[in-house]
Amino acid sequence: MFDEAHRRCHAGEPVALATVVATWHSAPQPPGATMLVAADGTVTGSVSGGCVEADLYERARRVLTTGAPELIRYGISDDDAYAVGLTCGGVLDVFVERVDPGALPGLDAVAAARRAAQPAAVVTCVAADAGGAPADAENPLGGDPPGTPPTDPARRLGRRLVLTGGQHPIGSLGDDRLDDAASADALGLLAAGHSGMLRYGYSGQRRDSGVSLFVTAYATPPRMIVFGAIDFAAAVARIGAFLGYRVTVCDARPVFTTARRFPEADEVVVQWPHRYLRTEVDAGRVDERTVVCVLTHDPRFDVPLLELALRHPLAYVGAMGSRRTHDDRLKLLGEAGLTEAQLARLASPIGLDLGGRTPEETAVSVAAQIVAARWGGTGRPLAALDGPIHRPG
Repeated sequence: MFDEAHRRCHAGEPVALATVVATWHSAPQPPGATMLVAADGTVTGSVSGGCVEADLYERARRVLTTGAPELIRYGISDDDAYAVGLTCGGVLDVFVERVDPGALPGLDAVAAARRAAQPAAVVTCVAADAGGAPADAENPLGGDPPGTPPTDPARRLGRRLVLTGGQHPIGSLGDDRLDDAASADALGLLAAGHSGMLRYGYSGQRRDSGVSLFVTAYATPPRMIVFGAIDFAAAVARIGAFLGYRVTVCDARPVFTTARRFPEADEVVVQWPHRYLRTEVDAGRVDERTVVCVLTHDPRFDVPLLELALRHPLAYVGAMGSRRTHDDRLKLLGEAGLTEAQLARLASPIGLDLGGRTPEETAVSVAAQIVAARWGGTGRPLAALDGPIHRPG
């Protein structure tokens, strides 16, 4: 969505951008989901899977005309189930704003950071309370602190602050102290790879009234490292790229480890697997979002590799092989000193029981297990479960 907004603004076209900024209950999309409406009526993206898009389209067209941003809450009413709302029973807050070519300095900075695989964040004021600030320890009489201009909620809405690594922030939220407080907290969200809401007083005080700021985090993509240059690795690399991972395929055998065999991978590395992973860990290029798929099923490669991977807090570590191979691995890894808790993190044999046989079907089962591990899913059919379909988080 960012790329489309950036492209149209460079062409001199304003767009309306609708962003989910808060959710409750079984909302279909997480905070940060966006829908773009261009001046020519083109729609890109979705915020609810179709429940509220028609109404949101009309509001976005109005925002394009007036330039005045809107914060809209969509829920469902038991009294009028045919009203615009979410049939899933969730609640969404959606902020709609016009993004003009005048926003290009910030957009260009985010685009440059994304090209360099660097994180960036956009902090937008999506709501502001009317009237002065309430009394607190910093301001016991309430109202605006002495020496500050009167609060004007309408002037704060839609203000943006763009943060990219190592560069001075672009834009302002209307107050230097607010900029400083929001920058510090937004960088914390960015480090975790999360978009989310922040609330402050008009001058950056830590309180729940004043301004509501939404942080859109453009984090670097998580990594998937696939060890073993086999046909199954090619299929896993394809589905990993589809899921948004930056994919690396690594194997010590140069005749098999070629970019031609793995065109969907971002990089193909000829190296002993455990040596490569040690280099990446030491360089800080893996983190708690990284998933590792060990498809070598050769003890020379996978035992030292798994010993290293299971000692670090990675998101997922899976290994291919038969149940006999798995038992042999566990014995060798236990002899290497891994604890029961560390061994319990190993997904082996890799993947969920989907009954698949081909490399592509196996890759789907591996991807399903990775998604389930990320969100706490059970892997069971939804029809066999009760409660919300979409888990919080």
